[in-house]
Amino acid sequence: GPCTECSCSSGKESDKDTSNTKKKEKGDPSFIPKIFFGTRTHKQISQITRELKRTAFSSVPMTILSSRDYTCIHPVVSSSGSNRNEMCVELLEGKHGKSCPYYHGVHKLSEHHALQSAHRMYQAWDIEDLVSLGRKLRACAYFAARELMVGADIVFCPYNYLLDPQIRESMDINLKGQVVILDEAHNIEDCARESVSYSVTESQLRAAQEELDFMVNNNIRQKDHQPLHAVCCALT
Repeated sequence: GPCTECSCSSGKESDKDTSNTKKKEKGDPSFIPKIFFGTRTHKQISQITRELKRTAFSSVPMTILSSRDYTCIHPVVSSSGSNRNEMCVELLEGKHGKSCPYYHGVHKLSEHHALQSAHRMYQAWDIEDLVSLGRKLRACAYFAARELMVGADIVFCPYNYLLDPQIRESMDINLKGQVVILDEAHNIEDCARESVSYSVTESQLRAAQEELDFMVNNNIRQKDHQPLHAVCCALT
């Protein structure tokens, strides 16, 4: 039969951002948790959303969390190399007297009626659909996807968005009391290791060793820098 516990039963979005939190704090059994669906790759998210469209739940409010590599539409930032995050932050902070015009249009995209009008009816969408609509409305798809998380019943994202505590904090993801589904969970071990690991090159190690050499030889906080110098020497 038709579902009665989520917003798709009424055919319109309900305001759950604050009401659900209050209900949860009061221990109200009517609190509806979100479903966080984690996958290994963004390509798998596309496959899952395509299958979601074929189900009776295709109209459930959803969102897809992904990096700026997939969602940034700023012509300069999106065409840059590996420093897209830094360039985006600089634009938002207006460091060089410039701001991002697409960020100021986020509300155009985050309001569900924009997606409804684009598809004639609200239905499951892929990240490419959001980016395409973002370009049409001149609105940032990256921050719009985050805004849509507030009212979403299902949140799709890569594993590391759920496993990495720093990413969870930066994306305002709180998993307490929520439903978490991990697709192909046998890959979790590798992802968990990556979340608590850091890679450095030999040249970076040697550069750090040279700086620590200078610190130690000039008696600058020698007690602190000597052990670090020993670690760098051992690794190189």
